[in-house]
Amino acid sequence: MKLTEEQKKRVEELLSRMTLEEKIGQMNLESPSIVGGFDVPFEELIEMMTDGRISQEEFQKIMSTATRDFHEEDIRAGLVGAMMGDDPVKANELQKIAVEESRLGIPLIMGFDVIHGLRTVYPIAIAEAGTFDEELFERTAGIAAKESRAHGIGWNFAPMIDVARDCRWGRVSEGPGEDAYLASRFARAKIRGLQNDRTSPENYVAACLKHYVAYSACESGRDYNTTSMSVSQLHNVYLPPFKAAVEEGAASAMASFNDLNGVPCTVNPYTLRELLKGAYGLDGFVVSDANGIKECVTHGIAEDDRDAGIQSANAGLDMDMGTHIYKDYLKEAVESGAVSMEVLDDAVRRILSVKMWLGLFENPYVSEEAIARYAGKIPAEHAETALEAAKKSIVLLKNEGNVLPLSKKQKISLVGTLAASEEEIIGAWAMSWRNEDCVSILEGLKNSGAEVSYYPCGGPEGEINADEIARACGEGDVVVAVVGELVSMSGEASSKANVELPGKQREMLSLLLEKTRAAGKKLVTVLMNGRPLALGWEEEHLPVLVEAWHLGVQMGNAVAAVLTGEENPSGKLASSFPSVNGQCPIYYSHPNTGRPGSKSKFTSRYLDAPFDALFPFGYGLSYTTFAYSELKAEEDKDCLRVAVRVKNTGDRKGTEVVQLYMQDVTASLVRPVKELKGFSRVELEAGEERTVNLELKKQDMGFYNNQGEYVLEDGLFRIYAGGNSRDCLCAEIRVNF
Repeated sequence: MKLTEEQKKRVEELLSRMTLEEKIGQMNLESPSIVGGFDVPFEELIEMMTDGRISQEEFQKIMSTATRDFHEEDIRAGLVGAMMGDDPVKANELQKIAVEESRLGIPLIMGFDVIHGLRTVYPIAIAEAGTFDEELFERTAGIAAKESRAHGIGWNFAPMIDVARDCRWGRVSEGPGEDAYLASRFARAKIRGLQNDRTSPENYVAACLKHYVAYSACESGRDYNTTSMSVSQLHNVYLPPFKAAVEEGAASAMASFNDLNGVPCTVNPYTLRELLKGAYGLDGFVVSDANGIKECVTHGIAEDDRDAGIQSANAGLDMDMGTHIYKDYLKEAVESGAVSMEVLDDAVRRILSVKMWLGLFENPYVSEEAIARYAGKIPAEHAETALEAAKKSIVLLKNEGNVLPLSKKQKISLVGTLAASEEEIIGAWAMSWRNEDCVSILEGLKNSGAEVSYYPCGGPEGEINADEIARACGEGDVVVAVVGELVSMSGEASSKANVELPGKQREMLSLLLEKTRAAGKKLVTVLMNGRPLALGWEEEHLPVLVEAWHLGVQMGNAVAAVLTGEENPSGKLASSFPSVNGQCPIYYSHPNTGRPGSKSKFTSRYLDAPFDALFPFGYGLSYTTFAYSELKAEEDKDCLRVAVRVKNTGDRKGTEVVQLYMQDVTASLVRPVKELKGFSRVELEAGEERTVNLELKKQDMGFYNNQGEYVLEDGLFRIYAGGNSRDCLCAEIRVNF
């Protein structure tokens, strides 16, 4: 995000005219408060629900009688800088007050969570990342930007780029998986898509990187929990996507809830001022997460709300999301010297700069044409991109006996309550979709021309219906069972100690397997879930496994295309899958030990479970097969040039994601057994063979030490290439930097 010199002058001129109260107002992010008929404040109601004093049902009953307060008087007084919402008509109404009725006419910036699409909902990030398709990452973000602007949203609380290695954590669904390199490439592409089409003010938004930082490394996978790690791990694993996104021009960032090595990220000057704004060079501003400043009191780092506000501002947190702590305490804090005017001006300058860059001073309103564009169904070209993304995100985990693809002549018995749902295909943190745009798996199979009968039988909750199972197995030529998680089972505040299939779905699959075998029929299992699941039993017993995640509005058409062979699956896993719960956290790029896992007793292993992932990072099958040969790595001046031969050894065209990994064999710190350093999507005709060339920059072969310094060390390196992180060819090369 860069301003012209003229824009910088306008920001400084505006800043010079602002009163202290107006400056603090710019640092205040409001959401439409809910008021009316309460015996206690709304904030206390939230606390009562979260700590269990009232149920969610009781909370919803109270809310049903509430009205909304949009803070019009505070906006008119210049005491609000940002609002949350996705209603373009209301956005225009509030913007009109800010621009035409406040003293200085500073426009609001409207923010909203647009994690994987607004009206057009794409696959959840953990699924989309598995396409390894940067052009697609950028394109889906670009459409999200356009739809956001048409809904009055100029500021997207996205991308979510937390590297997540523990699938017990519910928010693993929202991010690009376990690998820092893939997450960094994902982050850069999303920033380009959200921010770089500046041909019209309607085409770009300000991105907001989240959650900064190491939120995903919470102990035990419990959301909001404490995070502890070495400096080297922080810099090598969790910071790289944020650094990459800032280098790409990200306009803002969101501080995470967690404490990091004892200091909450909301009040952490090292991560906010020294790294994000200093070393990385963020030009825009940093906002707290919801209630984040107030929670510093609960953390025990601040004595009271005033203290929390002072610490946050001094640490480099520029905007308060929803607590009013800045609004209530910063004026006195500045007047008393607890917060300097320099700190305050820096925060306000950053916020005004983002508004200036967005063109809000010239174009504060949503046009009637833009509003009308989304009055009905989503545009056809948006739906087409959603379908492409969904198809490419599907991962074929197992296809014993080449049961797939199915023939459209086969009569399909479709089993499971998830199969007919339009709501459960969407995924966590999608809030503006409409049923009219959604295609269930049942509808998608019908659209494909397949002959399909539907049997609910059972799902993630409730009982299973044995009679329906018997009918399904008796009446169809092939049974397709759709199992997995409800949307509510992943996402924020959805951590799980048990990451096996929920409810009685495994029992349902066991019965289906028994009945189909007895009838001489085939069973295909399609998974709908927001996290990697522990699938040890399923992999051992079921012949076919298709990982379909939560794919968004076009999920049904995408699944149908893969099952019937219209689409040859090419998706890969952005996160490793465990066999059993006890393996979590599990990830491919772990450091070696003095006793690497093996069948020998005195090694790093389990007595009662495998030590390797069931399905490793980068894994995914196709309806064809690929063979790798002739791996070569040669040193050039600034890079290694890696070449590998890849052949399509099957009988149909397919796409392979060729993956490049590296190991620093001997270093001053123990390094991972493998690290992803490159990839390429390659489409090959049946029988076609090609040399795939990949470049590994020498600058990318180093690591951060425990002083936070990036170092390049001469020595022996192993270079790997293959179709996943486990099954690779290997070459060795000695490199001097």
